[in-house]
Amino acid sequence: QVQLVDSGGGSVQAGGSLKLSCTASKYIFSRCTMAWYRQAPGKERELVLRFSTDGTTSYSEAVKGRFTISQDNDENTRYLQMNSLKTEDTAVYYCAACLRGGAFDYWGQGTQVTVSS
Repeated sequence: QVQLVDSGGGSVQAGGSLKLSCTASKYIFSRCTMAWYRQAPGKERELVLRFSTDGTTSYSEAVKGRFTISQDNDENTRYLQMNSLKTEDTAVYYCAACLRGGAFDYWGQGTQVTVSS
């Protein structure tokens, strides 16, 4: 059973915008910490943001002020709005959920974001 589905990637020029989606099961959506990570070619995976069940969101310094999370409770979906994209934002983006013992239990399949100059 697929617990997380992420989508919405694509190609855009620098300065443009994209919106990613992460759709979860109802349980995960309502009870779990969720996060977005990204991994660029040849680089380590890095945390983009983490959304806690108390509603707080922490963003990495690399994306703060440009990326914003929102949600649709009826669709059990969270969205990552990415504005003012830079070439260095190019990566595969993954949503993750349910933090336990320092690691996330569930991962989406990843979606490619490519930003060209």
